[in-house]
Amino acid sequence: MPHTFSNELTAFLTYLRTEKHLSPRTEDAYARDLDKFLAYCETRQITDLSAITVHHLRENLASLHRKGLTGKSLRRWLSSLRAFFRFGIRRGWLKTNPADGLQAPKVEKKLPKVLDVDQAGQFVEVKDEGFLGKRDRALLELIYSSGLRLAEAVGLNLNDIDLREGAVTVTGKGNKTRQLPVGRQARDAVKAWLPERALAAPPDETALFIGQRGKRLTPRAVQLRMQQLSIRQNMDEPVHPHMLRHSFASHMLESSGDLRLVQELLGHANISTTQVYTHLDFQHLAKVYDKAHPRAQKKSSQD
Repeated sequence: MPHTFSNELTAFLTYLRTEKHLSPRTEDAYARDLDKFLAYCETRQITDLSAITVHHLRENLASLHRKGLTGKSLRRWLSSLRAFFRFGIRRGWLKTNPADGLQAPKVEKKLPKVLDVDQAGQFVEVKDEGFLGKRDRALLELIYSSGLRLAEAVGLNLNDIDLREGAVTVTGKGNKTRQLPVGRQARDAVKAWLPERALAAPPDETALFIGQRGKRLTPRAVQLRMQQLSIRQNMDEPVHPHMLRHSFASHMLESSGDLRLVQELLGHANISTTQVYTHLDFQHLAKVYDKAHPRAQKKSSQD
């Protein structure tokens, strides 16, 4: 009996959710990528997954490229298909992975934008009093202090943070937990926020960061709030949550020079993900060198 795409796609997404413990957002990304290939298979009247060959993948890849998909999107699409076909081998409807050996266009790596130390301080030091001011200050200080992802920050519960020990336990990608230090200013900001939170939160709400209606903050609410605060804090450009995380990583590496430490703090499974910050650090050093070294100055046009 042929293995239909829709049935196996449903089984694959269930596998990602229940066995791989991937986030709903990551699961949705896999689904979108595989839906593109499903649409291709329907136009070619391919109903039996075991009949798929590398030729089909190459043709679909070229078609998506012509439609304007970026190298990054195509690489993710190909990665999703590889994972799906590996699942097919486990399930027995494939013997070999047709995506093996196929390469997507190269991606031009963009360095993440970071704030310098003064800019980061300017942004997180929200002066407003009251519920919103104290919550925003605590949230921003904690993201910057501990290098949190947005999902990690909004997912925090009250019992995840230990102010006496100066530590926070976060649940990152793949449901992996890690314990991180919390700096003094972030601890002070959280201490100031907790009484305000207690007045607004219903007894059964466990979230550390809540909205004015007493419910856990959503990632989208934080993104919108940070856009507003970027204007109010007189930032040169909008600051998004990941920019604070990037800034934390860059500043930690600049101060410590310890790439493994930064990898551990960020929760990166692979150190190659962390190595992008070594390029940022080198950029900073190069700028300082160009300004400071007597023989690094560019020659004037008269020379």
